[in-house]
Amino acid sequence: MNKLLIGLLSAALIATAAPGVHAQKTPVKPKTTTKPAATRSAGVAKAVAAAKAPAAPKETPPEGGTPRDFALPAKEEFTLDNGLRARLVPYGQVPKVTLMVAIQAGNVHEAENEVAVADLLGKLLQEGTRNMSATQLAERVARMGGSLNISVGPDQTTIWASSLSEYAPEMAALMAEVVLNPALPAAEVPRLKTDLKRQMALARAQPGVQARQKFTAAIYGNHPYGRALPTDAQLDALTLEQVQNFYKNQYGAQRTSVYVAGRFDAPALGKAITKAWSAFPQGPAPTIDIAKPVAKGDVLTQDRPSAPQSTIVVGLPVVDPSSPDYIRLRVMNSLLGGSFGSRITRNIREDKGYTYSPYSYIQSNYRTANWTQNADVTTAETGSSLREIMYEIERLQKTPPSADELKGIQNFEGGMFVLRNSNPGGIISQLNSLDFHGLPETYLTEQVKNINSVTPQQVSETARKYIRPEAMTIVVVGDKKVIEPQLKKFQQTRKKAL
Repeated sequence: MNKLLIGLLSAALIATAAPGVHAQKTPVKPKTTTKPAATRSAGVAKAVAAAKAPAAPKETPPEGGTPRDFALPAKEEFTLDNGLRARLVPYGQVPKVTLMVAIQAGNVHEAENEVAVADLLGKLLQEGTRNMSATQLAERVARMGGSLNISVGPDQTTIWASSLSEYAPEMAALMAEVVLNPALPAAEVPRLKTDLKRQMALARAQPGVQARQKFTAAIYGNHPYGRALPTDAQLDALTLEQVQNFYKNQYGAQRTSVYVAGRFDAPALGKAITKAWSAFPQGPAPTIDIAKPVAKGDVLTQDRPSAPQSTIVVGLPVVDPSSPDYIRLRVMNSLLGGSFGSRITRNIREDKGYTYSPYSYIQSNYRTANWTQNADVTTAETGSSLREIMYEIERLQKTPPSADELKGIQNFEGGMFVLRNSNPGGIISQLNSLDFHGLPETYLTEQVKNINSVTPQQVSETARKYIRPEAMTIVVVGDKKVIEPQLKKFQQTRKKAL
């Protein structure tokens, strides 16, 4: 749940850090010159001459290199007797190390009467251990030149840390201390609940969150993936006993993996991990209640009176990374709406000017996923935006893209894959994804090859198979009195399956 909030607030944080807004120097008066007129005339003459001069011929950019598959760095892997798995990946030359502990215990494991208990536990884990206070914990992390953060998501709780290389064994032991011996102080619960309520209130006020919640509720129903953000009443009702029970029932070595990437002394780090984490109880076996999303073809609205924009979410369930079609789906998504040069972006942003930043993406969980096209559009063009989105989907279904258009998208996808693997955190995230989805290493090592093997015909086939306009759930958050007539007209012209 924290990742969602971070994404929503990032734009506001970036805006406050924009250059030029912090301090301004008093303008310096220009020195007087003895020839102002002559200088200006000369400048004008040069500008006119430059405008008349023929443009210099542009050089043809060099051709890109041959795409190369990703090679996993050599790594050490071991499993402790209690079931905990460790992956150690030497990477790079910088004397730092990145560590992550992934525990398969997230919002999906919460009971219906304990929504956000995983989040409250995640916050309490940062409040110290039985052997040190929160302040002492922070001081130890700082002395190692590092950081430590805990994030709770739909399927996992992750603890990220970094430090100078020489402290890698100590940091691994400290992370074990945080997980195995949490203080869970009762005195901090009211303050942390207040923090959660503030965060949830901020999120609920965002039209993008409102639209997304309606969409996930429509396709996932009563499954935890479809639950709304917790209300103040639900958060107030949470007890420390529920937090303790969630820890006891959901945390354990069998559900935990430790990942390390960077520069480190492998024998010393392996010994530290084994010593620190061997005391972790085996706990429950990994399990996730697999969702069974439905495609309804509904049109849902939420009123925002006088809103200058409508927030649109259009989508449906699709296959997850365990499917052999997933790479094709990713390439198709990037071409259709998932990249800045995509067709829907060119249509409703560049050509029509209905929106500034439309985007589509695939959200994957365990054995389920959904595809959505998202956009904040001018209220008066809500219906037109939906028609253009459907037009681009149907155009791709009927006509394969050109080889050149597809190659540009494949280069983009391959390049993004390389970037994701260009730092220790990226390597760790990829390995965790493999483990979580139960994928072979060839999913990474052959990914560039598989991206570039997708044909134009396969892109169209994938669009026809998975991106079906008649089965899409459409959510619009906006000024109802303006958008409802448009949506009624859109529904009258909405096409059936090809």
